[in-house]
Amino acid sequence: MMSRLFLMSAVVLGLVLPLPAWAQEVATTVDEIVVTARRTDAPVWEVTRGDSTLILVGAISGVPRDVEWRPEALEAATRRSQRILFPQEGRASVTDVLRLIWRIRTIATLPRGTTTADYLSPEVQARLETEMADQKNDSWRTNSLMILSMDLMSDHAGYERGRTRNATDVIKKVAREARIPLRPVGTVRGDEIVDSLITAPPATYATCVERALAAAEVGPEGAAMRIADWRARRVPAVMAQPLEQALGLCWPWGDPEIAPLLRRQWAEAVQTALGEPGVTMAVAQLRVLAEPDGVLDTLRAQGYEIEGPEWKAAVAEAAAP
Repeated sequence: MMSRLFLMSAVVLGLVLPLPAWAQEVATTVDEIVVTARRTDAPVWEVTRGDSTLILVGAISGVPRDVEWRPEALEAATRRSQRILFPQEGRASVTDVLRLIWRIRTIATLPRGTTTADYLSPEVQARLETEMADQKNDSWRTNSLMILSMDLMSDHAGYERGRTRNATDVIKKVAREARIPLRPVGTVRGDEIVDSLITAPPATYATCVERALAAAEVGPEGAAMRIADWRARRVPAVMAQPLEQALGLCWPWGDPEIAPLLRRQWAEAVQTALGEPGVTMAVAQLRVLAEPDGVLDTLRAQGYEIEGPEWKAAVAEAAAP
């Protein structure tokens, strides 16, 4: 339990002239980077404005190291990008960590004298009783809904939290080796993270538990299908998976204070990148890009041409042969 809490705290966004030869070379390089990026298993989108090209890589978490996917093309495209954007950094002080430890009971358990039945509907509680019937004791009844949802996802739904190899990890490693400028799209202060964990009412994560329970009922097969859909670039299918929906509703993405900050930082970073010449690669959680009113919806509404897999279910079905 302690390690999970520390992991969360770390989360804490012209003139018309003949085109000169050097510009032609840059244009060719951009095309090569984009084509190379598309060869990876991850869903990739390209957005262009003038001499600015933004490559958006939709990443998902929890991809085990033994799952075979093709990161080589992503590595090659990373080496030829001018700059890399990656998710937010959490910046915690020693005081923040000590405060987290001091208040761990508040974060990890429900208020004294209450159980999950006080915050979940009778129907959801009954399903939860069935799912947890094989537990050695009833301590889960008094776990905070945030901790309970994490346990449901990792212990029952097959979500990997240990040794994983995600697109974010691949890109950051290559960029550092190649000395390509890396910058997070924003930061979240440690005191903001701790405050969100301490002050959120217990019922904040009731919906998170419902979706995590749905993922647990599907079992590890659902987690495996989520990864298979991601590798096949079936973005609407990934977004429809109960496990992906649970991750989008649980901490930090379900936090009423932190989540809007994370989304706003991504929106601002994308607009900044589209004003910088050359190629910017941005690796973001798929849900940030493909959710309703997310980055891709916003760019499309602003009139940008977006090349890449369809991310909306209705449109994807209409486009299918």
